[in-house]
Amino acid sequence: MPELPDIVVYLEALRPRILGQPLEALRLASPFVLRSVDPPAAAVIGRWVVGLARLGKRLVWELEGEHFIVAHLMIAGRLRWAARGAKPPGRIGLAAFDFPSGSVLLTEAGTRRRASIHLVRGREALEAFSRGGLEPLDAGQEAFAERLVLESHTLKRALTDPRLFSGIGNAYSDEILHRARLSPLQLTRRLSPEEIASLYRATVSVLTEWTDRLRRENEGHFPEKVTAFREGMAVHGRHRQPCPDCGSPVQRIRYADNETNYCPTCQTGGRLLADRAWSRLLKEDWPRSLEELEERWPR
Repeated sequence: MPELPDIVVYLEALRPRILGQPLEALRLASPFVLRSVDPPAAAVIGRWVVGLARLGKRLVWELEGEHFIVAHLMIAGRLRWAARGAKPPGRIGLAAFDFPSGSVLLTEAGTRRRASIHLVRGREALEAFSRGGLEPLDAGQEAFAERLVLESHTLKRALTDPRLFSGIGNAYSDEILHRARLSPLQLTRRLSPEEIASLYRATVSVLTEWTDRLRRENEGHFPEKVTAFREGMAVHGRHRQPCPDCGSPVQRIRYADNETNYCPTCQTGGRLLADRAWSRLLKEDWPRSLEELEERWPR
């Protein structure tokens, strides 16, 4: 799922292309992508784009007269920039927004249609899409700490909860926790002041560094390779590959459609965290450390 750095770079790429231009047409390749009925699609046609913003992991286009287009890309949704009037591509095309300068195409890979578009009238109605999460790059350490311990959760859950923090998802939470040298399963209310400070610094540095890196990679171009698995990440998507800091094999915990990647040496004192599926299956045979893992299943 595109997260804060990806959304910021999308918006920066869209700004010179559509800001100050009228939306000439909204073409829906999939009728299910438009999840709102009021205002109707006809109400936004012809209105000029006067602002672009991020609301959590959503992209918001502000049109004249306090009309808004709110797009949530979910896991597999992506944006493309194409020639004016270009047809949304094959099975993955969901919608097209036509402007005098070109067309923004919304696509979604896979068969599960989760990406969505909402048309909204008025700022009060737009506010309903806010989950209330703290903006991590705008908050100071004290505000960050207060939000972190608001509820008792694991660090992984707290960082990815949109009610607590805005724009952080599965990928960058892994990177943040690795940078902070903290276990993803450590409880928020059991952190020391030093650990909270480390987590705050890691959050700011990881999100800032990756936003700057994506800017450089896409300078002058519209982002085409938006993915949760990027070259240069320390642990996310690097299961069994060496940790760049200590060389230990990166491990993972799987749950539902997500997974958490971590380094046992850097983050958990060498202890392997229990994977819900495998640890229940193997029970007493589940290895508790990297040493046991290598003894039972050598690479």
